[in-house]
Amino acid sequence: MIFSDFLKAVSQIGDLRFWRVLGLGLAMSIALLAGATGVVQLLLPDQIILPWFGEIAWLSNLLSGFVLVAMIGASVFLMIPVAALFLGVMLEPIAGAVEAKHYAHLDPPAPRPISEQLKEAVLFMCILIVVNLIGLVIYFASTLLAPVIFWIVNGILLGREYFQVVAMRRLGREGANKMRAKHRWQIWMAGFLMAVPLTIPVINILVPILGVATFTHMFHRLNTQSLTTP
Repeated sequence: MIFSDFLKAVSQIGDLRFWRVLGLGLAMSIALLAGATGVVQLLLPDQIILPWFGEIAWLSNLLSGFVLVAMIGASVFLMIPVAALFLGVMLEPIAGAVEAKHYAHLDPPAPRPISEQLKEAVLFMCILIVVNLIGLVIYFASTLLAPVIFWIVNGILLGREYFQVVAMRRLGREGANKMRAKHRWQIWMAGFLMAVPLTIPVINILVPILGVATFTHMFHRLNTQSLTTP
């Protein structure tokens, strides 16, 4: 059933509203990567002087190039917290587009202030960063299992938060908490399947958008089941 939710999300990828959010997400990703690279570059020395050799200009240029490549590689891991930040920006446009196409018979959800959504997204991003910084020791100690542990940990967090904010649009916080607790294994699996492609460069730009769409379909599927099941 999770895969059917995902396939429905993919089938709508051509929606203009998806592409508008994708353009914003791409711009934010490039800006964050450029900003992080710029900060690291500022910390590098303007020149490198070695004993007996003096100033070596090419070594400084080589180091700058290495930093750029390293930051692109680091974006694989940075996309996890970035996906949390995107949630506050893309929730309403994407969830609204999904509901307009597939669930047009429903009344519009009660509006939530964008400031509240962004506040929650920033808080969630900070939680993801702290958890992954703490988990670095486990990741390095686990060697070959590190990617799997990384996906499991972040899958739990991403699934929990994405489903929570989608469900809160219709059920409020208390109702969302109850539904999330009831279906936690499905939600974790969807989060895990979201965390894996987030570590693949280029593809990871699409993942937060498809994540919101997938969890929107999942919420409506589970909510319909709960309403029809005695």
